[in-house]
Formats: sequence, C-alpha cells, structure tokens
Amino acid sequence: MSANTTIPNGDSSAHAAPSNSNSHAPDKLNTSSGNGNSNSNSHSTAATAGGPSIQNASSLSDVRAALAALHAREATITDRLSGLLSSQADLTRELGRLDLLRASLGSQVIATRAIGSGMLSSAAETAGRLSSRVRELDLEKERVQQTLAVVEQVAELKACVHGVVGSMGAPQDWEAAAAYLARASQVPEAIARGGFAAEVVPSVEVPDAPWVTLEGARESLCGLFLREFEKAAADGDGAKVTRFFKLFPLIGRGDVGLDVYGRYVCQGVAGTARATLKEAPMGTGRKDGFFYANALTKLFEHIAQIVESHGGLVERHYGEGKMVKVIERLQMEADVQGGIILDSWSDERGVDRRLTDVKSYPFSFLVQSFLPPQRGVTGTPRMSSPALGGGTNARNSEDEGVNMKEVDGLLSEIAVMLGRWSLYSKFLAGKCKGPEASGDASLIIPGVLTKSNLNKKVSARLVTPYNVMSTFFFRRSVEKAFQLDESPQGLSLNMNKPIDGNSPYIISAVDDVMYIVSAVLQKSMSTSQREVVVSVIPAVGRVLGSDFIGMVQRKMRDESYPKSAVQGGFPPEDKIVAFIVLINSLDVSNEYLARIITTRLGTEQDEPNGSPPSNPLATSFPFDNDAKFVTSALHTLNSSFSTKTSELLSEGLQVLFNNVVKLRLRQVMADTFRDADYALGEEELAELARQGDADEEEVLDHVQRQFERGWDALMKPIARLLTPRTLATLMDLTARHLARVLEKRAWTTGARATAYGAIRMERDFSGIVSIVARGNYALRELFARVTQLLMVANMEDEEWEELGGGDGDDDMHWVLDENERRRARNLING
Repeated sequence: MSANTTIPNGDSSAHAAPSNSNSHAPDKLNTSSGNGNSNSNSHSTAATAGGPSIQNASSLSDVRAALAALHAREATITDRLSGLLSSQADLTRELGRLDLLRASLGSQVIATRAIGSGMLSSAAETAGRLSSRVRELDLEKERVQQTLAVVEQVAELKACVHGVVGSMGAPQDWEAAAAYLARASQVPEAIARGGFAAEVVPSVEVPDAPWVTLEGARESLCGLFLREFEKAAADGDGAKVTRFFKLFPLIGRGDVGLDVYGRYVCQGVAGTARATLKEAPMGTGRKDGFFYANALTKLFEHIAQIVESHGGLVERHYGEGKMVKVIERLQMEADVQGGIILDSWSDERGVDRRLTDVKSYPFSFLVQSFLPPQRGVTGTPRMSSPALGGGTNARNSEDEGVNMKEVDGLLSEIAVMLGRWSLYSKFLAGKCKGPEASGDASLIIPGVLTKSNLNKKVSARLVTPYNVMSTFFFRRSVEKAFQLDESPQGLSLNMNKPIDGNSPYIISAVDDVMYIVSAVLQKSMSTSQREVVVSVIPAVGRVLGSDFIGMVQRKMRDESYPKSAVQGGFPPEDKIVAFIVLINSLDVSNEYLARIITTRLGTEQDEPNGSPPSNPLATSFPFDNDAKFVTSALHTLNSSFSTKTSELLSEGLQVLFNNVVKLRLRQVMADTFRDADYALGEEELAELARQGDADEEEVLDHVQRQFERGWDALMKPIARLLTPRTLATLMDLTARHLARVLEKRAWTTGARATAYGAIRMERDFSGIVSIVARGNYALRELFARVTQLLMVANMEDEEWEELGGGDGDDDMHWVLDENERRRARNLING
C-alpha cells in the first residue's frame, strides 16, 4: 500500500479490526503533507485506538508495527465492501422481479375492471329490478290476504247478524242466537265497526249497522235470559236454570250470569240456614248438645257442596278462575247467616255474662295457699273446698259462682265450631288457589275470608272467649285438683311393713292436672286455629309454672320439709315420706307432660309411591307457617316446665340427702369402722380372731358386712319409694359424698396403717364401692380417686417403677396429680 492511500473520515462505522498479538491498527491514518489538522486528527485517533503511531515511532520496529496494523485494517474494510456489493446484486435482482410482477398485475386489474363494467353491471341492475318486483308482489299478496280476511270476517259478521235476527224471530232458538253472538264477538272490533262492514252487512231485513243490531240483540237476550233464569229458579227447575246459566257467557254477559247465579245459590243457602234454626224454637232444643255448632256445620257443608258440585260447570262455561266470583257472593251470604248463628248462640248461652264471671273469679284457694302460713295453723287452708261439704262451707255454685260444667260445655261447643271454620277455610283456600301455584305449596288464606265479616265475628265471638275461658278452666282445674289432693296411704320407711298400691307414689293432683293438660291441649289443637293454640299453650305453661309447681314447692317447704325437731336428730318418718312423694310427683309430672307433648306433636308417616312423609300437624294447620308456630309453642311448653321442675327436683333431692341420707350415712360409717384397726399386722389380726373365737375371714369381711347392713337399712326404704330417675340422682349425690369421706379417711388412717393394714383398707374400701355401685356401675367412677390412692399405696416397687414412678408418662389415666401420687406412695408407715 502506498504512502498516499487515504481512509476517508466518513467511514465512522468501522471499529477496531482484529489484530495480531504484537500490534493494533489505528482507526485513521492520513499521510498528506501540508495539513496540520489531519496530522493532529490522525495522531489523536491512533492514540485513542491504543495502536502504534508513526508520528511517535522512534525506531524501525515501531514503523513496521504501524504498517502491519494498517494492512490488517485495509483487509477488513475490503472484505466488508465486497460483502455489501454482493448483497446489492441480489437485491437488484429481486427488485427487478417485483417490477415484472407489478406490470403483470396491472394488466389483470385493467382486464377485471373491463369485465365488471362491461358484463356484471347489467346483471346487477337486472337483479335489483327483480328483487324490487318480488317485494312489490309480496306486499300486494299480503294486502290481498288481509283484504280477503276482512271480507271473510265481514261475511262471518253478516251471517251472524242475520243468524241472530233469524233465531230470535219465529224459531226463538235462544241457543242458536247466543251461539251467533258468540261467533260475532270473535270478529275484531275495528272490522265490526268499520266502514266496509257498515256498507256491506246491512240489508233490507236488517237495515241497522251491525254493531247496533248485535248490541240490541245482546241486551234483549240478556233480559230474556234473566227472566227465564229467575222463573226457573222460582219453579225449582234445575235443568232450565242450568240451560240459561250456560248462555250468559255466550252473549258477553258473564258477570251478569255469575251474579244472578250467586244470588240463586245464596237463596238456597239462606233457606237452608233458616230452616235449620227453625228446627228448634228459641229456648227449647237449642240448649241441648251442639245445636249451633251443627247449624254452622250445615251452613259450611252446604256452601262447600255448591262450590264442589257447580265449580266444574262454572269453570267450563265461564273460564278458569271464575268460580271465585261465585265464592265471593256465597261468602257474603255466609257472613249474614253465620253471623246470625253466632249471635244467636252467644245470646242463648250467655257468653258475655260467662266471660264477666270468669274474668272476675278470685282463685281464693290458690291465693291463700301462697300467703305466709299463720302461726298455729298447719297445712293448707281448704277454703271453699268441695271436700269440706255441708255446713257453712257447702259447695256453693261450683265455688264462687262459676259452673265448671257449663264452661267446659261452652269450650267444647266453641272448639267444634272453630274446627268447622278451619275446615271451611282450608276448603275455600284450595279452591281459590291460583293455577300457577304448585301442588305442594302452603295454603294462603284467601282475601275473601280475611276481609269477611264472618271472620271478624269468629275472632270476636269464638276465638277470644275460647282463649279466656280455656285459661280459666285450666287454672280452676289446677286449683280444684289441689283442693281435692290426696297423698298415697300406707307408705312407710319400715321394710317390714308392706306398701299398698303401685309405684310411682305421687299425689293425686298430678294425675288430675296432667289429665286436664292433655284434654286442654287436645281440644285447643282440634280447633286448627293458630290464634287459639299460641294463646292457650303459653297460658297452660304459665299456670303449670306458677300454680302447679308453686303449690308443690310450697308443700315441700311448709308441710313436708324433712327437718328434725331436735338439733342433730332424725326427721320424722311421715315428713320424709311426704317429701319423697312430692319429689316423685315432680318427676312423674315432667314425664307425663313430655309424653303428652310427644303425642300432640305426632310422628311423620311415610307415604306410598316414594312421596315425602306427611306431618300430622301440617295437615291440621295447613296455612303458611302455622304448623311451625304450634310446634314451637309445644316445645317451649315442655322445655320451660322441664327446666322449672328440674331445678326444684335438684333442690329437693339435695335437701333429702342433707337432712336424711347424710345424717344416717354418718352413723353408718361410724358403725362400719368402729372396730377396724388398720395398724394391726397379719399375725396380730389372726391373734385377735382367735381371741374372739371367730374365723379370720369373718374378721376380714367385718367392715364390708357392717357397711352393707347399714347401707341397706338406709337406702332400701328410700329406694322403694323413689322413682328410678330420682333414685339415680340421689345415689349420685350420696356416692360423691361417700367418695370424699372415704378419701379423707384413707389419708388420715393410712398414715397409721401397716402394709398389711393398707391391703385390708383397700379391700374394705373396694367392697364398699361395690355395694354402693350395685346395679349402677357408673357410680364406680366417682370413687376413682380413693381407688387410685389405695392402689398406689399398696403397689409393689416393681409395679411402681414400671409405671414410671408416678411421673405420669405411663398409659394409665390418673385422676390424682403427681404430688398426690407421690404422697400416696409414701402414705404407709411400713
């Protein structure tokens, strides 16, 4: 390469080229003379590239190195230029091909445009014209069809008009005339009253406009049908009544037909109701039995029979749901006739006067029973008690002016009437249920009933008096039961005396009151009225909680409390027996009420064909959530009574244990361990047995036999009087106390016992536990502490070590903590 070769400054994209191991080529090299800037630039570029510079060369080797670097740089740039030139040739060739393709495509576009403008444009215009003509033809066809339809309907209208006029003429074919009117009603109003019909339909025979002719025919026929219907109804011609009843909807007068039919059937209802009341004149047979209840029943049955038998006819000729209009008309008549029956019943029975007497009844016996006992007076005062009889306290008008038999009779009669009203309401609710309602949907009381006057009168004349008198009747029955109350006779704690009667031993008031509870609940639920049940059941609960339980509690506190007259003495036997009887009475009454509630709730019965089980309460109370409310009220009654009786039972059993069992048990334990000496060794015990001329085994079993005699003498007399549940609770209290007593004795006596004495102690205590837990194995768990205590005390060293020395790491369930186990282990003095 000559010294004048120049690398242009424009090649700025070239970076440092690969070099050999001894030199680097400078970025630029300019050898032109007379250009100081070029020299300075070359110098700075070479210096920047880090290669040798000729300007800085000081020896021949430096010059050669710079020359070699320049050669390498030249070769690199030459290669890159060659590559660019070769790629440019390929690009030029591809561009040439694209130009050829563009020229060919241009000619094709020109040909296509020529075809589109020359051939397809005419075809498109032709297609557009054809499509427009088709739409015009479709429109003309539609208009022709509409015109034909109008012509046909006008022709139908004309035929109907002439048919109506002809049928109403000499033939007097009312069915045909009604049928023509029905056909004419199918013609749209716009066509019937249009100008075309007004021009075409009139004729010489029928010159009026068609709508005038038809409306006149409807009015004429409606009046005719009404006259014929009423005449047939007056004559009792059922076939003719049905004939004309079916014609009203055909002439567009369905409302008139339903109204006249409603009046017709209501006349029958009213006549039947009046005839029923006339069967017994006022003040004679009406007082006997359930006259008014039967009259109300006949009224409801008559209406139900009409709805059931005529409903199909009405629905078929007047349309679905139209029977509701007849039901509304019938209910209006039922309001009148039912109101007359209820008013007559209320006046005849003197319900208002009876309610006044009931509300003012003082319940003197109950009130005085809860007053603090007067000094010197024992027992419960039996004022106005039927048991007194004779003298100045003779039975006076069923105690203070209320005849309980009359009240019970009124309640029974009201219950029957309310039950019939419930059935009637359920029947009408089913008939008024819309077609969209599902079959298993809950019934809803229809508005025709809720808004009726009879519904208001039932609430005022029946529901309210029933709730008031039922509450009074039950509370008065509770009062009377305690007035006549008697305790079982012949009970004794002496096992040598036989007991008369069968367990459970309870006061007579329990049977009487629970019988009344069952009767009151059964009667109130037979009404199938939610308003009755949710009022009576809570009232029963209040009376049971306040009066029944209160009377038993007062007797337990004031009359039968087992308390000794002498400090530390034993209570009198008659007090203990009476107290046990009252405890039994609470337990049995709780069981009786639970059984009554279960019976009233009923059990779900499986239905055939895989249907869901039926709930008896849901059948009696079908509306909305009435069954749930009744179920909740019954459960609440049971739970509240059970809670109160359980609290009083718990207190009573605690008193029985503290004042009777605990005192005697202390003496039993003293007698049991009086001669027990656990400080004796085996030889000393054998010597003691020889001195007493007794068998050693008898000496070993002495404690157990002594305890068993005392335990049986204490518990068996009580056990044969108590009920199984109360006995189990008393045994639990006694076992817990006895477990504490034995544990305390084990800690105190064990410190003085020998190893042999500890073994005897464990044997004696285990025998005592077996005697107490006889027949009730669960009581053994209450003695777990004393049992483990003696087990640890008598355990061999090897066993103790196997159990980990009492550190609690073993599999045994310990009731003693670690300190107690270690203390028990060191209890025996050896």
